[in-house]
Amino acid sequence: MVGASAAGLSTVESLRRRGYGGELTVLGAETHLPYDRPPLSKQVLAGNWEIDRTLLRPEPALSALDAEFVLGDAATGLDPATRTVRTASGRTLEADAVVLATGVRPRTLPGQDDIAGIHVLRTLEDTLALRADLLAASRLVVVGEGVLGAEIAATAAGMGLAVTMVGPQPAPMAAQVGPLIGELLAQVHTEGGVELRLGTGVSGFTSRRHRVAGVCLDTGEVLPADVVVVAIGAKPVTGWLEGSGLTLDNGVLCDSRCRAAEGVYAVGDVARWHHEGFGNAMRLENRTNATEQANAVAANVLGDDLAYAPVPYYWTDQFHVKLQVHGLLPADAAVTVVDGDVATGRFVARYTRDGRTTGVLGWNMPKQTRLRRQEVVDALTESVAA
Repeated sequence: MVGASAAGLSTVESLRRRGYGGELTVLGAETHLPYDRPPLSKQVLAGNWEIDRTLLRPEPALSALDAEFVLGDAATGLDPATRTVRTASGRTLEADAVVLATGVRPRTLPGQDDIAGIHVLRTLEDTLALRADLLAASRLVVVGEGVLGAEIAATAAGMGLAVTMVGPQPAPMAAQVGPLIGELLAQVHTEGGVELRLGTGVSGFTSRRHRVAGVCLDTGEVLPADVVVVAIGAKPVTGWLEGSGLTLDNGVLCDSRCRAAEGVYAVGDVARWHHEGFGNAMRLENRTNATEQANAVAANVLGDDLAYAPVPYYWTDQFHVKLQVHGLLPADAAVTVVDGDVATGRFVARYTRDGRTTGVLGWNMPKQTRLRRQEVVDALTESVAA
């Protein structure tokens, strides 16, 4: 198992549940035992959770898996033919099957690595470093209006900072949820104290004594900043697989069984596999997929022949709003409120394209959203049958 976070651990647990009694080795680039990432931008950043609370399992539960955890030693190469993994320390690990779960790393902007006070958020260390800077600051600029950027902006505003969100989209998460929900999120963030400077890009940064002092917009304006977070997406960690013979294209390309080569599988954020229901290659960066895909991969490693065709699901918490999304929300989808009322702050929206439900979005309405999920399941079933 190359990767010791949620997807990797879930695969190990699923293998054991399914009766696999052989040796299991979990190789992790980080020094930490497996931990959960969604709380980093919320509970941990806000200081409401201690680090130990992010651990996915207590040490006794990990010990019960009878797996060897090799931490702080990144994979540097793979020979798929012999299923041999090489590591930074010089280890050579051979196996009957290899599962790739190396995740993603944050994208960055030119020049940011040379200036103190500019952060990304992916790891525990990232979160603790950002929190330390926020506690000593008064002005934060978040570059990026997607899920992560919106969560960080909401958390920092709740900590009392003056927060400005910058990005090319017209509203928070507009690219993920469309204009209707994006505009509602814009209202929530504005009411929460976040200044929105959206519809423009970032051209660079200013600094004073090697520390960030401002964010330069494409318009020529400079936004003052004590701290900056760059949250402009992530890219799969596949560089170590170059030359391996695996197909690398926005992740590790796999078939519908999440198989990249004979005896080699990919799971979690790094896996790009063929979804038989939607009929195309898909890569999902969310916590739910890490667990669901791990179960499918474990089954196929042990000899099953299962296509992985889930209903994608993710959630996000921002201020007083919990958004839950089942399925896909295409930019050209028709959006209809089918439960609740936008005016009350509790509703479910259905997304349809060509008369078929592609996804549902719940706004503070979890039970009804789960019920509406069945519409997405039915549409996927019809698609596979056709």
